[in-house]
Amino acid sequence: MSEGKKISEIKAMFEAAAIEEYLPLIAEFSKDERTGVVGIVNKYKKKLEAYHAEVQRTEAMKVYENKYSQYQYICGIDEVGRGPLAGPVCAGAVILPKDETILYLNDSKKLTAKKREELYDIILERAVAVQTAFISHEIIDKINILQATYEAMRTAVKKLSPTPDILLNDAVTIPEMDCNIVQVPIIHGDAKSVSIAAASIVAKVERDRLMQEYDALYPEYGFASNKGYGSKEHIEAIKKHGACPIHRLSFLKGLI
Repeated sequence: MSEGKKISEIKAMFEAAAIEEYLPLIAEFSKDERTGVVGIVNKYKKKLEAYHAEVQRTEAMKVYENKYSQYQYICGIDEVGRGPLAGPVCAGAVILPKDETILYLNDSKKLTAKKREELYDIILERAVAVQTAFISHEIIDKINILQATYEAMRTAVKKLSPTPDILLNDAVTIPEMDCNIVQVPIIHGDAKSVSIAAASIVAKVERDRLMQEYDALYPEYGFASNKGYGSKEHIEAIKKHGACPIHRLSFLKGLI
Protein backbone atom coordinates (compact mmCIF):
# COMPACT_ATOMS: atom_id res chain seq x y z
CA MET A 1 0.00 0.00 0.00
CA SER A 2 2.42 2.63 -1.32
CA GLU A 3 5.08 1.49 1.15
CA GLY A 4 2.89 2.41 4.09
CA LYS A 5 2.88 6.14 3.38
CA LYS A 6 0.18 8.17 5.07
CA ILE A 7 -2.32 9.96 2.84
CA SER A 8 -1.15 13.27 4.29
CA GLU A 9 2.41 12.42 3.28
CA ILE A 10 1.35 11.54 -0.26
CA LYS A 11 -0.63 14.77 -0.51
CA ALA A 12 2.42 16.73 0.63
CA MET A 13 4.59 15.00 -1.98
CA PHE A 14 2.25 16.05 -4.78
CA GLU A 15 1.91 19.59 -3.46
CA ALA A 16 5.69 19.99 -3.35
CA ALA A 17 6.22 18.52 -6.81
CA ALA A 18 6.95 20.48 -9.97
CA ILE A 19 4.67 19.83 -12.92
CA GLU A 20 7.36 17.63 -14.52
CA GLU A 21 7.24 15.36 -11.47
CA TYR A 22 3.49 14.70 -11.56
CA LEU A 23 3.65 11.76 -13.97
CA PRO A 24 6.09 9.58 -11.96
CA LEU A 25 4.14 10.34 -8.78
CA ILE A 26 0.89 9.40 -10.48
CA ALA A 27 2.48 6.15 -11.66
CA GLU A 28 3.82 5.43 -8.18
CA PHE A 29 0.49 5.85 -6.40
CA SER A 30 -2.03 4.89 -9.08
CA LYS A 31 -2.49 1.38 -7.66
CA ASP A 32 -3.20 2.63 -4.14
CA GLU A 33 -6.93 1.98 -3.65
CA ARG A 34 -7.43 4.17 -0.60
CA THR A 35 -10.14 6.71 -1.36
CA GLY A 36 -8.01 9.64 -0.29
CA VAL A 37 -5.11 8.61 -2.49
CA VAL A 38 -7.39 7.94 -5.47
CA GLY A 39 -8.73 11.47 -5.08
CA ILE A 40 -5.23 12.95 -4.96
CA VAL A 41 -4.08 10.99 -8.01
CA ASN A 42 -7.17 11.97 -10.02
CA LYS A 43 -6.74 15.62 -9.03
CA TYR A 44 -3.18 15.72 -10.33
CA LYS A 45 -4.08 13.75 -13.45
CA LYS A 46 -6.53 16.55 -14.28
CA LYS A 47 -3.91 19.19 -13.51
CA LEU A 48 -1.45 17.45 -15.81
CA GLU A 49 -4.05 17.20 -18.58
CA ALA A 50 -4.86 20.89 -18.18
CA TYR A 51 -1.16 21.74 -18.32
CA HIS A 52 -0.64 19.80 -21.56
CA ALA A 53 -3.74 21.44 -23.05
CA GLU A 54 -2.33 24.85 -22.15
CA VAL A 55 1.02 23.98 -23.72
CA GLN A 56 -0.78 23.03 -26.95
CA ARG A 57 -2.91 26.20 -26.86
CA THR A 58 0.14 28.37 -26.35
CA GLU A 59 2.05 26.65 -29.13
CA ALA A 60 -0.90 27.30 -31.45
CA MET A 61 -0.60 31.00 -30.57
CA LYS A 62 2.95 31.01 -31.90
CA VAL A 63 1.82 30.49 -35.49
CA TYR A 64 2.79 34.02 -36.57
CA GLU A 65 6.00 34.01 -34.54
CA ASN A 66 6.95 30.76 -36.30
CA LYS A 67 5.87 32.06 -39.69
CA TYR A 68 8.16 35.08 -39.37
CA SER A 69 10.94 33.34 -37.44
CA GLN A 70 13.54 34.58 -39.92
CA TYR A 71 13.30 37.97 -38.17
CA GLN A 72 15.43 38.28 -35.06
CA TYR A 73 13.28 40.66 -33.05
CA ILE A 74 9.55 40.06 -33.37
CA CYS A 75 7.45 42.65 -31.55
CA GLY A 76 3.81 42.33 -30.59
CA ILE A 77 1.90 45.57 -30.19
CA ASP A 78 -1.58 46.31 -28.88
CA GLU A 79 -3.56 49.11 -27.31
CA VAL A 80 -5.90 49.40 -24.36
CA GLY A 81 -8.30 52.23 -23.71
CA ARG A 82 -9.73 53.32 -27.04
CA GLY A 83 -13.31 53.20 -25.80
CA PRO A 84 -13.33 54.82 -22.33
CA LEU A 85 -14.85 58.19 -21.61
CA ALA A 86 -11.90 59.15 -19.41
CA GLY A 87 -8.17 58.67 -19.11
CA PRO A 88 -5.45 58.01 -21.66
CA VAL A 89 -5.06 55.37 -24.33
CA CYS A 90 -2.11 53.05 -23.72
CA ALA A 91 -0.06 50.99 -26.17
CA GLY A 92 2.15 48.09 -25.19
CA ALA A 93 5.07 46.75 -27.24
CA VAL A 94 6.75 43.47 -26.30
CA ILE A 95 9.57 41.42 -27.82
CA LEU A 96 9.45 37.91 -26.39
CA PRO A 97 12.42 35.54 -26.31
CA LYS A 98 12.38 32.82 -28.94
CA ASP A 99 13.89 30.16 -26.71
CA GLU A 100 11.27 29.95 -23.97
CA THR A 101 7.52 29.81 -23.58
CA ILE A 102 5.27 31.82 -21.29
CA LEU A 103 2.07 29.89 -20.66
CA TYR A 104 -1.41 31.42 -20.22
CA LEU A 105 -0.81 34.42 -22.49
CA ASN A 106 -4.10 35.48 -24.02
CA ASP A 107 -6.23 38.47 -24.90
CA SER A 108 -6.07 40.53 -21.69
CA LYS A 109 -9.88 40.86 -21.64
CA LYS A 110 -10.16 37.06 -21.27
CA LEU A 111 -7.96 36.97 -18.17
CA THR A 112 -8.78 37.83 -14.59
CA ALA A 113 -7.12 40.87 -13.04
CA LYS A 114 -5.11 38.55 -10.78
CA LYS A 115 -3.87 36.49 -13.75
CA ARG A 116 -2.95 39.64 -15.70
CA GLU A 117 -0.88 40.88 -12.76
CA GLU A 118 0.91 37.52 -12.48
CA LEU A 119 1.66 37.45 -16.20
CA TYR A 120 2.73 41.10 -16.20
CA ASP A 121 5.54 40.29 -13.75
CA ILE A 122 6.57 37.24 -15.77
CA ILE A 123 6.59 39.20 -19.04
CA LEU A 124 8.73 41.97 -17.57
CA GLU A 125 11.14 39.41 -16.15
CA ARG A 126 11.54 37.27 -19.28
CA ALA A 127 10.93 39.54 -22.27
CA VAL A 128 13.76 40.78 -24.44
CA ALA A 129 12.18 44.25 -24.33
CA VAL A 130 8.97 45.83 -23.02
CA GLN A 131 7.67 49.38 -23.44
CA THR A 132 4.40 51.23 -23.03
CA ALA A 133 3.25 54.67 -24.07
CA PHE A 134 0.30 56.75 -22.90
CA ILE A 135 -1.46 59.44 -24.90
CA SER A 136 -3.51 61.78 -22.75
CA HIS A 137 -7.18 62.65 -22.90
CA GLU A 138 -6.24 66.18 -24.02
CA ILE A 139 -4.42 64.87 -27.09
CA ILE A 140 -7.24 62.40 -27.78
CA ASP A 141 -9.66 65.33 -27.86
CA LYS A 142 -7.30 67.26 -30.12
CA ILE A 143 -6.37 64.66 -32.76
CA ASN A 144 -9.08 61.95 -32.23
CA ILE A 145 -8.78 58.52 -30.67
CA LEU A 146 -7.55 56.67 -33.77
CA GLN A 147 -4.65 59.05 -34.35
CA ALA A 148 -3.89 59.05 -30.63
CA THR A 149 -3.77 55.25 -30.68
CA TYR A 150 -1.34 55.28 -33.59
CA GLU A 151 0.83 57.82 -31.77
CA ALA A 152 0.87 55.64 -28.65
CA MET A 153 1.95 52.64 -30.74
CA ARG A 154 4.67 54.57 -32.57
CA THR A 155 6.00 55.95 -29.29
CA ALA A 156 6.08 52.53 -27.59
CA VAL A 157 7.95 51.00 -30.53
CA LYS A 158 10.45 53.87 -30.71
CA LYS A 159 11.30 53.36 -27.03
CA LEU A 160 12.21 49.70 -27.53
CA SER A 161 15.80 48.53 -27.38
CA PRO A 162 16.63 46.54 -29.43
CA THR A 163 14.66 47.95 -32.34
CA PRO A 164 12.20 45.34 -33.66
CA ASP A 165 12.56 43.92 -37.14
CA ILE A 166 8.86 43.15 -37.50
CA LEU A 167 5.65 44.22 -35.80
CA LEU A 168 2.73 41.90 -35.21
CA ASN A 169 -0.12 44.38 -34.81
CA ASP A 170 -3.59 43.79 -33.45
CA ALA A 171 -5.69 44.55 -36.55
CA VAL A 172 -4.02 47.78 -37.68
CA THR A 173 -1.20 49.01 -39.88
CA ILE A 174 0.47 51.90 -38.08
CA PRO A 175 1.04 54.93 -40.32
CA GLU A 176 4.26 56.95 -40.26
CA MET A 177 6.18 54.01 -38.81
CA ASP A 178 9.84 53.37 -39.61
CA CYS A 179 9.72 51.92 -43.13
CA ASN A 180 12.49 49.46 -42.24
CA ILE A 181 10.18 47.70 -39.79
CA VAL A 182 7.83 45.18 -41.39
CA GLN A 183 4.21 45.32 -40.19
CA VAL A 184 1.74 42.43 -40.09
CA PRO A 185 -1.83 43.35 -39.07
CA ILE A 186 -3.68 40.42 -37.49
CA ILE A 187 -7.43 40.53 -36.83
CA HIS A 188 -8.08 39.51 -33.20
CA GLY A 189 -4.32 39.28 -32.89
CA ASP A 190 -4.33 39.34 -29.09
CA ALA A 191 -5.98 35.91 -29.16
CA LYS A 192 -3.80 34.55 -32.00
CA SER A 193 -0.26 35.71 -31.18
CA VAL A 194 1.66 35.33 -27.93
CA SER A 195 3.55 38.54 -28.68
CA ILE A 196 0.41 40.61 -29.16
CA ALA A 197 -1.20 38.96 -26.13
CA ALA A 198 1.81 39.94 -24.01
CA ALA A 199 1.56 43.54 -25.27
CA SER A 200 -2.15 43.55 -24.48
CA ILE A 201 -1.54 42.37 -20.92
CA VAL A 202 1.22 44.89 -20.24
CA ALA A 203 -0.85 47.79 -21.58
CA LYS A 204 -3.96 46.67 -19.69
CA VAL A 205 -2.18 46.30 -16.34
CA GLU A 206 -0.41 49.65 -16.57
CA ARG A 207 -3.52 51.53 -17.66
CA ASP A 208 -5.66 49.88 -14.97
CA ARG A 209 -3.13 50.86 -12.33
CA LEU A 210 -3.21 54.45 -13.53
CA MET A 211 -7.01 54.54 -13.43
CA GLN A 212 -6.92 53.27 -9.86
CA GLU A 213 -4.70 56.24 -9.00
CA TYR A 214 -7.20 58.57 -10.67
CA ASP A 215 -9.96 56.97 -8.62
CA ALA A 216 -8.30 58.32 -5.48
CA LEU A 217 -8.40 61.83 -6.99
CA TYR A 218 -11.92 61.62 -8.41
CA PRO A 219 -13.73 58.97 -6.33
CA GLU A 220 -17.24 59.93 -7.43
CA TYR A 221 -16.70 58.42 -10.90
CA GLY A 222 -15.72 54.88 -9.88
CA PHE A 223 -12.58 54.74 -12.03
CA ALA A 224 -11.13 51.87 -9.95
CA SER A 225 -13.92 49.60 -11.16
CA ASN A 226 -14.95 50.99 -14.56
CA LYS A 227 -11.45 52.09 -15.68
CA GLY A 228 -13.05 55.07 -17.41
CA TYR A 229 -15.47 53.05 -19.53
CA GLY A 230 -19.07 54.18 -19.84
CA SER A 231 -20.76 52.07 -17.19
CA LYS A 232 -24.22 53.06 -16.03
CA GLU A 233 -22.83 54.35 -12.73
CA HIS A 234 -20.10 56.32 -14.50
CA ILE A 235 -22.56 58.00 -16.85
CA GLU A 236 -24.86 58.86 -13.96
CA ALA A 237 -21.89 60.40 -12.12
CA ILE A 238 -21.03 62.52 -15.16
CA LYS A 239 -24.60 63.78 -15.38
CA LYS A 240 -24.59 64.58 -11.67
CA HIS A 241 -21.09 66.05 -11.22
CA GLY A 242 -20.09 67.04 -14.74
CA ALA A 243 -16.75 66.18 -16.31
CA CYS A 244 -13.60 65.84 -14.24
CA PRO A 245 -10.12 66.92 -15.46
CA ILE A 246 -9.35 63.55 -17.10
CA HIS A 247 -12.56 63.11 -19.07
CA ARG A 248 -12.41 63.07 -22.87
CA LEU A 249 -14.73 65.92 -23.71
CA SER A 250 -15.08 64.75 -27.30
CA PHE A 251 -16.59 61.52 -25.94
CA LEU A 252 -19.14 63.26 -23.71
CA LYS A 253 -21.36 64.91 -26.30
CA GLY A 254 -24.94 64.54 -25.17
CA LEU A 255 -23.94 63.73 -21.60
CA ILE A 256 -23.01 67.19 -20.35
